[in-house]
Amino acid sequence: MNFQDWFKLFQEQILHTSLIEWLAVGFGVAEVLLAKKNSIWLYPTGIISILLVMSLLYKANLYAEIVLNVYYLVMSIYGWLIWKNRENHHHREVLWSTRKELITAVLISVIGFGIFYTALINLPEHFVIAKVDIFFTKSDVPIADAFVSAFAWAGMWLLAKRKIENWIFLNISNVVAIPLLFHKKLPLMACLTTFLFVVALFGFFEWKKIINKSKPGLT
Repeated sequence: MNFQDWFKLFQEQILHTSLIEWLAVGFGVAEVLLAKKNSIWLYPTGIISILLVMSLLYKANLYAEIVLNVYYLVMSIYGWLIWKNRENHHHREVLWSTRKELITAVLISVIGFGIFYTALINLPEHFVIAKVDIFFTKSDVPIADAFVSAFAWAGMWLLAKRKIENWIFLNISNVVAIPLLFHKKLPLMACLTTFLFVVALFGFFEWKKIINKSKPGLT
């Protein structure tokens, strides 16, 4: 595919993007920007985005992708409750992860990769449960697919803990997701993920400033 083909595909995606898709993307972008600002409003905003995405996936019969988004939904509710409890006690600081938390995040990534990879290479594309057709997306790049999801899992967990390393894990996921989305001929989503990658970089440094300001003797 040359540049003109990619640009044409990008234009077609823009023209055929539904209002629900635009809203899902808009709330998703707002979620990351709010996370960068260390605002608890990232969670209700993200939950709206996840629910919109799940409605689109349901209409497309992509039930495996819905399962992944259910995890994001649960982690968003979990994170919202933790942040709300801390803020009720005037406790909003951002922290570096402890050694134990980093080990846990790595384990989430490794175990998550194993779960996703095994599922992607073994699950059938289609079967029936209770007379309902269930369709799974057959991946031609299971390693990359599993890698992106596994590191996103760990990143979401660290975000809920308000740990600065969440940006690192999320961007490890993003840096693989960008070429993967181009490979899947989804240039619009690839551009969105590139934007999120850049925001995550700024998010890391902004959270680092917050940590430094909270240290005694630092301004």
